[in-house]
Amino acid sequence: MSDGNGATYSSAAYDSNVGIQAGTVHNSNVYFVHPDASPQEKYRVGVRLLEDGIPSRAREMLTDAIAHGYHNAEVRFHWVLAMLSARTYHDLSAEEVQRLHHASGLVRAYAEDKWKEALRVTFDLLAALGAASGGTGPVLKQLHDLPSRQHDAILRHLDLMLTGGLKDDLWAETLDRAAAGRFGNDRAGRVWAYFEPSPIGARAVLPRLSTDAAAAAREALPLRVVLFVVSSAVLGALAWIANPAQAVFESLVALGAGRTAARYGVQWWGRESRPDHTAGADTPQPHSSAPSEDGFTKRVHHRFDHYFSVRTPHGFTPDVWLAHTAEFRSGLAAEISDLYRESRVSVDQVNWLIRHLAEEARNRYNNGTLFDRHQERTPARTKILTVAALTALGAAALSGFGTAVSGGAQPRPLWAFLALLGAIWSGHAAARLWLEFRRERHRVAQEAREYQRELAVRQKAHQRWKTLLDETRPSELEMETWLTCDKTYFVDEALRHHRLTWRDLITHTILVTPARPYKRARVRGGTWRYSQYAIRLFLFTRDGIREISYELKFADSTRKNEERSNYRFDALSSVQVTENADVGYDLELVLTNGPARKIRVKDADAHQLAPDEDAREISEISLSATGLTHTFRLLEGIAADGKDWIERHNPDNLTPFQVAG
Repeated sequence: MSDGNGATYSSAAYDSNVGIQAGTVHNSNVYFVHPDASPQEKYRVGVRLLEDGIPSRAREMLTDAIAHGYHNAEVRFHWVLAMLSARTYHDLSAEEVQRLHHASGLVRAYAEDKWKEALRVTFDLLAALGAASGGTGPVLKQLHDLPSRQHDAILRHLDLMLTGGLKDDLWAETLDRAAAGRFGNDRAGRVWAYFEPSPIGARAVLPRLSTDAAAAAREALPLRVVLFVVSSAVLGALAWIANPAQAVFESLVALGAGRTAARYGVQWWGRESRPDHTAGADTPQPHSSAPSEDGFTKRVHHRFDHYFSVRTPHGFTPDVWLAHTAEFRSGLAAEISDLYRESRVSVDQVNWLIRHLAEEARNRYNNGTLFDRHQERTPARTKILTVAALTALGAAALSGFGTAVSGGAQPRPLWAFLALLGAIWSGHAAARLWLEFRRERHRVAQEAREYQRELAVRQKAHQRWKTLLDETRPSELEMETWLTCDKTYFVDEALRHHRLTWRDLITHTILVTPARPYKRARVRGGTWRYSQYAIRLFLFTRDGIREISYELKFADSTRKNEERSNYRFDALSSVQVTENADVGYDLELVLTNGPARKIRVKDADAHQLAPDEDAREISEISLSATGLTHTFRLLEGIAADGKDWIERHNPDNLTPFQVAG
């Protein structure tokens, strides 16, 4: 979901299988190509796809660029690499071999430059497949003389294509390249950021609208004011009739005292007596006595507990700090749950705000302001002036009443008493309604200021976190390079363990699948990448199959749960791939001397697509990245043909690639 500030599509749902968490799709346009894009732009994206480990789409994009007239040695070089990347020579169809043969004949027409030389070396390497080790010296020297960019690209993308003695001659170089890149660019300190969703935008509690009581007070106020004015006028008139001079003095005192009482009284009662809870107040009020039972709210409460427990003030243990802030923390959790309760918002997208609030609570406790409400204090001078003014007003009213009844006529004391009573009642009622109205207006204004202040603080925290992620998150090329280096080291250790060389192998394949529990993420249009992998290597020799597997923690390349097994070709009775839209893809191996083995290749991801993505295309890209296509083809062939498969795939029996003259 995008929140204006965020740039992530992330599902809050969790798979029914334990350990499968919804992934993150980073909103990147690195693979986006407009339908009317130029061939140059399609070429640029095609190269990016190839470098990032998505050769199937790279082939399509580069072929399209060439078909639309963008054709030179550099373009053709990357097209050839895309045709060969993550494939063996046996994976090429007859049509693809013919297209490569045709392309090799175009080399002489290109202008002499590093790209033409790299293209020529690539075709010479294809032609050298299956040749004796002594006959590969010239092409290896040409490869060694290439610039590092072209040299490294050939070694990387022809990794499965090159076999036998040729592979042995290049293996030391391949290992050196893997050693240099395996932990480069601060891998251990940056991988975590790839799996972090872009933070959802900052929000704060909006000011509450005026209450019904305030509206009722505003409607009732004019009638009380009119009654007060009439009662005061009657009392004043009676006093004027009895003693004009005294009445004028009393009226002036009453007017002055009333004005002073209104001016300072509203600063006292019109602010301090407002309702106790405010939007965005420093001590949040929980919305209910217990958290709601929905999953999102529970996870928010758990995250608050976690971050408060690891961000404690000096002198507090986590348990004591959690107990000390229980009500405060519950109010914050209820607030965040209400603000972000949407179907496609995950708690991971809100973690930055929960962490910020936990840090803010710790810092405010250290400053002694954690439970302060920042309520405005009324100065003592205001209170003294208000009390004095009200006292003067009461004295003036009583004096006016005394003046009014001193005239002597019999009905006058009764009218004066009624006027005084009416003025007192209506004045008190009008003052109460007026103060309630002013309190409500003051509350709305204060909540608006508090909302703006809190929102600004949270927006700054959001921007800091977003900037950190953008600066730390590895690129697709870095993620792919690190994984490739891990696989290279794994293959080398397996060869040394079994005391094998590349000359001893018919072929090999690597299956890279997710290992639970994991986090996963990808860029839009890209393949899923995982925080934990299960990597399986199949080494095919003339004696049978050696299978080695382990689980890889990708951040620091640590391994665990290593397993090894060996079996003859005729022990593999069947291989099949099952697809379930709600679960994912499974590879099932059936051995004659054991139970069937299921390997989860890819989990379902149909519900985790960006709006403009095609589910089938994303699934094919992710399956291709696992190595399933190549692995399944090899295992299926062995299950069907047994040892006969060896004769067809023996590198010594490979039909040489013919470079066009």
